Amino acid sequence: MPRNDMPFIKGLALFSGLASFVFVYFAMGILTAPDVPEWDRVFAYVTAGYGLGNVYILSAAWRGGGTWPIWVYKLIALCFFGVFLMDMWETGVESGLEYLGAVAVACVLWINWLAAKKITEMKMREK
Repeated sequence: MPRNDMPFIKGLALFSGLASFVFVYFAMGILTAPDVPEWDRVFAYVTAGYGLGNVYILSAAWRGGGTWPIWVYKLIALCFFGVFLMDMWETGVESGLEYLGAVAVACVLWINWLAAKKITEMKMREK
């Protein structure tokens, strides 16, 4: 592995870990709020699950557990994004900026996938 790839991979891992923290923090904010509709509570549980699952997948990739973290990450990211879109349409789209938010979430999910992929590739090369 080229020596100059390591800061990039560590930066991706740091971004992915911080993004996971934001997802869990957002979910906890919804779950601790009074009088939250049932659908929003379901969305909060899925969001917290995604955040915690992402941390586990990054940890597994860093430990060098094979190629399964990439496939599992794709599965949970697609499920989360599907629930995110359902929540977006369930609560109603009030402006075009909400579509920009969906694109931003998709970009974060893609960066998280890239982090898991690069870490897995790095660990596979080390073996």
